[in-house]
Amino acid sequence: MSVDSQDSSLPSDYVHEPIKKARSPKEQLGASRRKFLGRVGLFTASTAVAGVVAPSLFKNKENAAKAEPISKFTGNDFPARAYQVRIKAAERLKQPVPNHPTNGDEEKYPNKIATDSRGLPHNKLGEVDLKAYQSFIDALRSGDPDKFEQIILGGGRKLVQPLPPLAVSLTGLNPALFPVPIPPTLDSAEQAAEYVEIAWQGLLQDVPFSEYRNDTNNPLILAAVQDLNRLSGFKGPKENGRITPELLFRGSAFYSDASGNAIYFTLPRADTGPYVSQFLLRPIPAGTQSYAQLHRVPLATPENSFQISYDEWLLVQNGGSSGRKIKFDPVRRYFINGRDQGEIAHTPPPVYTNAAQILLGSPVKDNPLAGGVGAPYNPSNPYNKSKTQVGGSGTFGPGYAQGLIAAVGAHAIRAAYWQKYYVHRRLRAESFGGLVHNNKVNKTDYPIHSDVFNSEIIDRHFSNNKSYLLPQFFPEGSPFHSSYLGGASVSAGASVTILKALFDGSYVIPNPVIPDPKDPTKLIPYQGVPLTVEGELNKLAANIGLGRNSAGIHWRTDAAASLALGEAVAIAILRDEGSTFCEKFGGFTFTKFDGTKVTI
Repeated sequence: MSVDSQDSSLPSDYVHEPIKKARSPKEQLGASRRKFLGRVGLFTASTAVAGVVAPSLFKNKENAAKAEPISKFTGNDFPARAYQVRIKAAERLKQPVPNHPTNGDEEKYPNKIATDSRGLPHNKLGEVDLKAYQSFIDALRSGDPDKFEQIILGGGRKLVQPLPPLAVSLTGLNPALFPVPIPPTLDSAEQAAEYVEIAWQGLLQDVPFSEYRNDTNNPLILAAVQDLNRLSGFKGPKENGRITPELLFRGSAFYSDASGNAIYFTLPRADTGPYVSQFLLRPIPAGTQSYAQLHRVPLATPENSFQISYDEWLLVQNGGSSGRKIKFDPVRRYFINGRDQGEIAHTPPPVYTNAAQILLGSPVKDNPLAGGVGAPYNPSNPYNKSKTQVGGSGTFGPGYAQGLIAAVGAHAIRAAYWQKYYVHRRLRAESFGGLVHNNKVNKTDYPIHSDVFNSEIIDRHFSNNKSYLLPQFFPEGSPFHSSYLGGASVSAGASVTILKALFDGSYVIPNPVIPDPKDPTKLIPYQGVPLTVEGELNKLAANIGLGRNSAGIHWRTDAAASLALGEAVAIAILRDEGSTFCEKFGGFTFTKFDGTKVTI
């Protein structure tokens, strides 16, 4: 299946007209190239490199003018080829914008209770001031930077990046060309299930992932599994139609069908083996350095639960800040539980460039817990069979991999934030928790599905916190932009797709590791089913995306649909990259998050 089959052409009336009868780009570039080469030919290699020009070199102009490039690809044909590559990439941008249907909640509720409005002023129930909300909508509709300066805010905190999604992308596709599934409605069983799931994630935050086994006797894990299995709207991973302890909080990807409905997939091999990806555990070989992935993690203390008092919750909804800070454990350790996961997703290290280093690094023979994994390149890499060449920073080598990962992130964020601001504006989980609290305490009648109030997790939270609000891991709560889609997850989807396109996904990782359950400052060998590059990269994406859920700021749909969106962004960039190569290249071949194999 080739994604290129979806390309569209420029309209028939589109004409590239020269300005003032100028020479064609090929003629202009060829002439300037010959002029430049005529000058460069005057210099010896040593003087050109040194930046020194001997006056005597200017005497033999006749010989210098005869200088010609060694290859046609560095001469007159090269500018024309480069021009055609760019024209073809531009033609792909002319495809029609797909429909972007919403769930209708913003129009359905005049008080905007199902729409993200944090940072604007609210009343005592947390309902947004409609004049302020209209100033926000007016700015979005205008696309005028000056209008955004007229948005009425409620406190000192600012909105996050509403204008970058309108930037034109010069590689890949622009944000409006990527369809995503319609998110659940406020009153749906699926929305209720997503709320119950992240509420359980918060309650289980200090239970080690090593206890997420089908033979576990941990009462909280068993209670969460039992509660989630009674929910008709739960769309996470299951085995024979049931959630098991080993599938609890595992990753999924949601794609959109032609009508905008979600199609659900469990990430291939991400439900295999330990919960934490090898790429978040193994030491990182970095040139002459190597360092362990020992993380700064929050303490397991009630002080590290935020927005559990109504006054603090309302302050944050209005754009204020409580001034409270996270209390950290003085001892750094490996990633072992949901609290760690939330903080890694809060202030993430460069996890995808780290993953590339781990893939590229060789294992250490005398220490199976050190070194990289020595993964081979993707079988489609044209240098695999070359007898005389290797890839490098320009194409197909280590530097190229790092560069592509760095480049894809900004484009993925633009695509996600375009949906956040200009299409969906979905309610954050912390605001949904306010609706739950007000229904229970202030007897409001917000349309929340009964599955929420029938879950034991609601009473457990009230017993612990004396409120029905959803505890937040971060003092500031969610960032000030809407919930759908997730920035961390879309970056994960894009970056992991780049790595799967460049490395052999079927390669079995040697010497896998897990944190020592008795001392999580150490690693020990993992004994179990084989772990592959593809599975552990998918798991890495899920660990980061669902870490935001664990922190109480995103829904499963946010993370799952964002992985598919990030993948689509990366595919568009890979398609552009593939058209630039001189190497004999059949295309990037890898397995998508839905389990299908593609060649780009």
